[in-house]
Amino acid sequence: MATLALFGIDDLALPQSLQEAVEHGEVFTRAWVVELILDLVGYTADKDLCEVRLVEPACGGGAFLGVIASRVSASCRAHGRPISDASDAVRGFDLLGRNVELSRAEITQTLQDDGWTLGDAERIATDWVRQGDYLLQADPDRRADYVVGNPPYIRLEDVPDDRMAAYRDACQTMTGRADIYIGFYETALRSLTPGGRLGFICADRWMRNQYGRGLRRLVTQRFSMELVLAMHDVEAFDEQVSAYPAITIISNQAQGAAVAADTTRSFGASQAHKFADWCRSDASERIETNEFKAVRLPHWFPEEESWPAASPARLAMLEDLAKRFGLLEDARTATRVGIGLATGADKIFLTTDAEGVEADRLLPMAMVRDTTSGTLDWSGTYLVNPWNVDGDLVDLNAYPRLASYFDKHSDVLRKRYVAVKQPRRWYKTIDKVDAGLTHRPKLFFPDMKLTIHPVLDEGGLYPHHNLYFIVSDAWDMRILGGLLLSRVAQAFVEAYAVKMRGGTLRFQAQYLRKIRVPHPSAIEESDKVALADAFDRRDVEAATEAALRAYGLAELPE
Repeated sequence: MATLALFGIDDLALPQSLQEAVEHGEVFTRAWVVELILDLVGYTADKDLCEVRLVEPACGGGAFLGVIASRVSASCRAHGRPISDASDAVRGFDLLGRNVELSRAEITQTLQDDGWTLGDAERIATDWVRQGDYLLQADPDRRADYVVGNPPYIRLEDVPDDRMAAYRDACQTMTGRADIYIGFYETALRSLTPGGRLGFICADRWMRNQYGRGLRRLVTQRFSMELVLAMHDVEAFDEQVSAYPAITIISNQAQGAAVAADTTRSFGASQAHKFADWCRSDASERIETNEFKAVRLPHWFPEEESWPAASPARLAMLEDLAKRFGLLEDARTATRVGIGLATGADKIFLTTDAEGVEADRLLPMAMVRDTTSGTLDWSGTYLVNPWNVDGDLVDLNAYPRLASYFDKHSDVLRKRYVAVKQPRRWYKTIDKVDAGLTHRPKLFFPDMKLTIHPVLDEGGLYPHHNLYFIVSDAWDMRILGGLLLSRVAQAFVEAYAVKMRGGTLRFQAQYLRKIRVPHPSAIEESDKVALADAFDRRDVEAATEAALRAYGLAELPE
């Protein structure tokens, strides 16, 4: 169950909003999911479980602890130990006193059913479960060989300010609007003994969004991501929730091989056993059934900005391409990805009036609407350009018509933040104009599209800020355009980019920079011709066929 533990506070003393959030946010994990997590971290009854420490940081009603008690009991029987030897083997924490009692009752009943006396069972239950704040516990109480559970998922605004401040002080990765579970991940990871393992079922948004960046950095720098099992459509809880859960297994050791896996709605207990057996067996590099797909990767993705989200086969392909090819943005080919110009006042700085100011103060601008057809169709929009070619603002005394134009709009221009900060430069745009960019061949990419949409500018237009661009000294833009029109390039962006409502993708610079490409000199001449021709004809399938050959791929996995 996911709840939040607050040390030393009775239920009735909790702020009402927080108590309601905890109670409404309680989600019971199904027993077979608990069994799977314990199997994946290696917490099995054949080991002497009295010799290790497991911590459940938010135990709720005991969904995890009941299964854990059963395994500890079986371990004690197998190793000839009394159950009393396990008094320090497990620790569970929770916010609500009633949950502490429910967990203790679950443990007691499980141990009694296994044949231990009521007195021994009750003593173990009392020793194991504490009412306390896991995030603020003294370090010795948290040290663990295993940390497992379903960490809390409580809205930031429902946590009192002073309590949230204490959490942020304790957990460096809880920045911005981080959900509480980020702190539970960090605290659990830092508590692991060498070789120790964390096994959580939790929302997987932290692997991609901004507030998870600190946690991703911590994992990539100090730990090993061993397994990610996406369970978005699986009934993993006793109640339906829209949390996009995944099981993550992370260990306290250098990064090694990793498993990426996905499931279908029909994934259940019997399939979980089969999946766990495959993970332990090293029998094959990948497995695909009607209920799940999985692949072994030589290592996890090292970036902290965002981890890719795709099918296991796609992830394996992306990892392979990352190993064999360089990034699109590359100093060796002088290939650069950038964003168009932001003005801070488009209604003033953009115009279709070619006579309003001096002719050399009008810079032809490419807009998103100019790229719709796939061929650049300029709509006649100009930037009223306040910049010299040397990168400084023009002297308005030298341009009376420009000075008159800006003076007419000075009330609006002077109120902008950039103008308030620099009152003498009140007529500047937010971004400077890069004078050398206009006449270079370049590819434009609209920010939001369903599919990747490179459009060639032979030179002559400057991009508006809703367009991203690529320039290069080494690439023929038509050949590169064909490569980027392909579904191989689309696969990179799909894996990393934010997906909006209706499936629209954000083709922003940080996602375009994730694309891997062959060196232009390594592409066969026939494939160069095919890529350029496919680009000219806007033929995605032909571009994909040529791209697959250029990348040395037999097919594009779904």
